[in-house]
Amino acid sequence: MAEKYYVTDTDLSDRFPLYTRANVGEVFPDPVTPLTSTTTLWFAELGWRDAWERMGAFDQGEFPADQFCQLGVVGGYCYLNASMIRIFGERAPGLSWRDMDEQFFGAMPGVPPYEAMDGDEDPAKTEAIGETFAWVLAQTSLDQLDELTEDRRSTKELRDTRPDLSTMSNEELFADFVRFSEVDHRLLFSHHLFATYMATVPVGIIAGVAGAVERPDLLMPIIAGIGEVDSAAPSFALWDMGRTVAASTELTAAFDAGAATVLATLGESDSPEAVTFVKDFEDFLYEFGSRGPNEWECRSPTWDTKPSLALGAIERMRMAAEDQAPAVLHAARVEERAAASAELLAMVEGDAETHGTLSAAIASTAAWLPGRERTKTNNIRLIHEMRVRMREIGRRMVDLGGFDEIEDFGFVTQDEYPALFEAPTSLLETVRERRREYEGWLEKEPEFVFSKPPADPATWRRRDSTDSEAVATGDALQGIPGCSGVVEGRARVVLDSNDPTALEPGDILVAPITDPSWTPLFVPAAGVVVDVGAPLSHAIIVSRELGIPCVVSVTDGTRRIPDGATIRVDGDTGTVTIL
Repeated sequence: MAEKYYVTDTDLSDRFPLYTRANVGEVFPDPVTPLTSTTTLWFAELGWRDAWERMGAFDQGEFPADQFCQLGVVGGYCYLNASMIRIFGERAPGLSWRDMDEQFFGAMPGVPPYEAMDGDEDPAKTEAIGETFAWVLAQTSLDQLDELTEDRRSTKELRDTRPDLSTMSNEELFADFVRFSEVDHRLLFSHHLFATYMATVPVGIIAGVAGAVERPDLLMPIIAGIGEVDSAAPSFALWDMGRTVAASTELTAAFDAGAATVLATLGESDSPEAVTFVKDFEDFLYEFGSRGPNEWECRSPTWDTKPSLALGAIERMRMAAEDQAPAVLHAARVEERAAASAELLAMVEGDAETHGTLSAAIASTAAWLPGRERTKTNNIRLIHEMRVRMREIGRRMVDLGGFDEIEDFGFVTQDEYPALFEAPTSLLETVRERRREYEGWLEKEPEFVFSKPPADPATWRRRDSTDSEAVATGDALQGIPGCSGVVEGRARVVLDSNDPTALEPGDILVAPITDPSWTPLFVPAAGVVVDVGAPLSHAIIVSRELGIPCVVSVTDGTRRIPDGATIRVDGDTGTVTIL
């Protein structure tokens, strides 16, 4: 058993010893709560194993039956197992551990080299993965991925048929939560991980061909402008509402008075503009209310539970210039995708086999890149249904004196809930102590990668530390290209997506890491710079759809780039220059 620094901490694998925050930092940017660690996270672990088996990459027998392996928690922070990702690269035909490192780590320093172990190579699994890949390349449209369509339907139905939670007992609410976690989340998460890894197949092929002909710059334009990316969809809706506000004297006045009072102000008005805006916003919350910061964690707020988050995004977008419209920028990326695809295909036209494989890969990105984001959205809808049930329990516990705040439900483990229902005040001091410890871990920045054992979290640097070397005028920081284009503007270092008003239209967003809650900040931004990231990270996927120049894997960018500095972001070369 790994040393437990916090109640959430889990076992770590001896067979697969390399762990990383890459990718999972977008899913769980903050520490996980005890409830999540003992429910959702465990069934995500099992769903991940189901996905590996479906690919043909691993057998269930390669994993311990009752211990975390694919996931792990240290100091409250969730890690994913990079050893398995590398082994997948070694077992998969046409891939290698280096290919997987590039797609998951980006350009982050300090990643140890791969060390082969007995059993890593497996010809039978290589053959099975190859058959899966052949099927993957035959899928060229999101509509062909039937299970994702069904998952979308079923998770939307959960919202449509949500019962009156106030009439349910605590036991009934918690039974729903557990069932959603054990059955539905395991299935939906397995679909998410399958789509995530299958998205690496066409991207890997395109990257390989582009590199071979010495045109790696063509990769990003080819995987941009695809459309149907669910994580970008809320931004289009928020933009439309922002335009409505900008065109209305009454709505503008309401927002000028402060986003926090907008709904109350407009709710008292019977003007057609006010009534329409309130209705549109209610419809937005119904459709996208499950999204928000740290949205995989039930304790975190969403646009539904804290509408001011979405109103703050509209507040920024209403002041953006018309040429920043997501639809306009997306259309430009569609044209660039077509041109870059044609150019790369023309360069290998004399090699029939390579040309055919490349053509299939480009076509299949239209299924798997938006498919990955759809599976994520499906999971988030489910988690929100779990969230609203636990918030109802939390509200009742506050009334009974068992919790100080509704969100304290996250500091109780699954096994402790029956006793809590019997004696609501019995865990109050335990919850308070766990909350204090959690807040302490929030101040830490977990190490990005480690090979077991991890460093003592007490040695992690603080999030507010300033120990990185500051940049000077003329200096250039190197990352990796995220979305093409060059832009200059004022750097605005934003560490928390809860405050979209920190960014003015035309600013360049400099962020530590992004999840979908950051997406509304992308729209008014002229460009995006992120400390970490890789070709399939959230920042790149969304910036490609919204047509915003983006550079990721700019190590310590939020510490080294001065807030307010004028910078140039080159999404073609992956450089950020201090002007």
